[in-house]
Amino acid sequence: MRNFIIDTDTASDDAVALVMALRHPDIDVKAITVVAGNVPLPQALQNALYTVELCGAATSVYAGCAKPLLRALETAQAVHGEDGMGDIGLPLSGRAPAAGHAADLLRRVVNQHAGDITLVTLGPLTNVALALLREPALAERVAECFIMGGIGSGHGNVTPTAEFNIWVDPEAAKIVYESGMKITMVGWDISWRYATFDAEQAAEIRRIGTPLAEFVVDIQATLDQFSKTANALPGFDLPDPITMAAALDRSVCQYQQRRVDVTTGDGLARGITVVDWLGVSGQAPQVQVATSADRDAFVSLLKQSVS
Repeated sequence: MRNFIIDTDTASDDAVALVMALRHPDIDVKAITVVAGNVPLPQALQNALYTVELCGAATSVYAGCAKPLLRALETAQAVHGEDGMGDIGLPLSGRAPAAGHAADLLRRVVNQHAGDITLVTLGPLTNVALALLREPALAERVAECFIMGGIGSGHGNVTPTAEFNIWVDPEAAKIVYESGMKITMVGWDISWRYATFDAEQAAEIRRIGTPLAEFVVDIQATLDQFSKTANALPGFDLPDPITMAAALDRSVCQYQQRRVDVTTGDGLARGITVVDWLGVSGQAPQVQVATSADRDAFVSLLKQSVS
């Protein structure tokens, strides 16, 4: 069994990624930590707790930071719905998280399983940065950190050059990227190129016929419309699930080791992952950047998780 911690701002694509990990026979999800991002923290908690319950899992869910380190929270409810789960009427209230703060839980579990924890981050990096600020040596005790965030190459989804998770809390991202942790970055460019589902591809998932298969498609209702109108895609894309697929099976993506810096300015200078493809900075590369993916392998892992 491989030990995972998943840090999430649970909305519609995050929930699919949670299903993939919680249903995988070789993965022990030690904890799910929740951060504000796609939706405010209380809603993100309820979405995570509901997904864990739907999977029949007993994984504990912990509340983390309700806002970025230095900035006001800006959510993506226009993308994922007011409840983050497509506004389809799911009963997303009344569940209680485990006691304790996510940053403290991260420190405790990583130290208990030093060298044997894969950290998968699906939202802003606030919780992880806070844990590292409290205990910088934590970085060397994480076996590997898969980050859904940034852009390896191409355009952004919140500004022309920035991806949402990094943009929400760029100061936190900068701390994590410069921490010395072994990082693999799966940017939004990988998602829109390899993890987009048009109507027929979504129907193919639904035809599996299980409640989970219907769930992972149904909750993309608002994301589907946003993707078509704002992102010029043929349907919804699943950045968090394809990142989870890479964490489950590294061969899903191909990578290049590069230097990546995060900008912390304002306006168009906010939250850019600057990838030094040519080595012109002279700084040592510290991130495995996903450059392409095997869509068939990703879809196979997704289908297995809901079958």
